[in-house]
Amino acid sequence: MQDEDIVYDEDSPFTTAADWEGAIMKRGGVVIGTTPRRRGPGKRPPKVKVQLRIPPDLVSRWKATGPGWQTRMVEALQQATPGEPASNPSRAA
Repeated sequence: MQDEDIVYDEDSPFTTAADWEGAIMKRGGVVIGTTPRRRGPGKRPPKVKVQLRIPPDLVSRWKATGPGWQTRMVEALQQATPGEPASNPSRAA
């Protein structure tokens, strides 16, 4: 179905994102989801998703260090990266 195929009248007005803010989705009276939350002001910027090709043995060695290996990998990368650190690192402390 295309937007042009939808009949709009006074019984089915256009809606905006604001109309759905805080909506709760239910099926048979059971909550099945909510609208996604938005980041509030003053929050750290989201991380950037990248794709790297890393040798399998290197990944295995990091995974072998246990839970939190990805955070430790990022910390090691931050320490090994030349130049000034960002004024607001993605995961300080």
